[in-house]
Formats: sequence, C-alpha cells, structure tokens
Amino acid sequence: MSEDPAKPQESPEAPFEPAVPERAGRSYDATGNLRLAISNALVGVKKQLYGKGPVKAKTYINDNYVFSVLEGGLTRNEETLLAAGEHRLVREYRLRFQESVSETICTAIEDVTKRKVLAYHSQIVFDPDRAFEIFVLDGPPQPS
Repeated sequence: MSEDPAKPQESPEAPFEPAVPERAGRSYDATGNLRLAISNALVGVKKQLYGKGPVKAKTYINDNYVFSVLEGGLTRNEETLLAAGEHRLVREYRLRFQESVSETICTAIEDVTKRKVLAYHSQIVFDPDRAFEIFVLDGPPQPS
C-alpha cells in the first residue's frame, strides 16, 4: 500500500556533521561570545544542509529569546527562480525545507546554548536577501 502524500510524515533525519557544533563551541570558548557561537552554528548547519551557507550572520539574545539574521546563502537555482519572478515558490520551498530539518537546527542551538529549544520559526525575505531564525529557549543560555 502506498503512503498518502496528504498525511504528514515524520521529519526526515538530517543530522549535521559532528564538526559543526564542535567548531561553534570552539568559537565560544575562544572568544567568550555566545552570540558568535550561535551564528557560527547556524552558518555551519545551513551550509551543510543547503550546500551553500550564509555569508554573514548576527545573533541577538534577550533572556530566553534568540534571534539570528543571516545574509546571503541562496543557491543558484533559487537565484534563477527569483530572477524569473518566482518569489512565492522559493519562499514556500525554503520554509518547507526548514520545517523538515528543524530538529537538526534546534539540536545545534541546544548544543551551543545548553538549553532546550521550546519553539523555532524561520522566515526569509529576498530584497535584501535575509533569513531570520527565531528560537524560544527554556531559559537564558548557559555559559560553558
């Protein structure tokens, strides 16, 4: 019997390479800057998942809220579709893909912050090219 495509499936596992959180952790250890470690973790995971990562990232932390802004990182296919006016299609694809790999992204953030991610949301805009990653943690991030 074939599976009903209308029924939600389990998220496919998209584990990240062990080096991604290790590099992010080293950034935190080396600079004492948790925001940089979170940015580095997100860039590394995005690069692994998309084959191309953001060129710039900045993270803000307020209590148990983490907000990251990622610049660049669209694939050549996405850039071509955007040039053809397919903004809605690229946004829908990106957001659906983010839903599929949310566990991987949340795990990377949990590893760096030492907190559980309670909620995660991703959004993208194209002019200028920016992605926004929002995390609600179970408490303020803990220093290593």
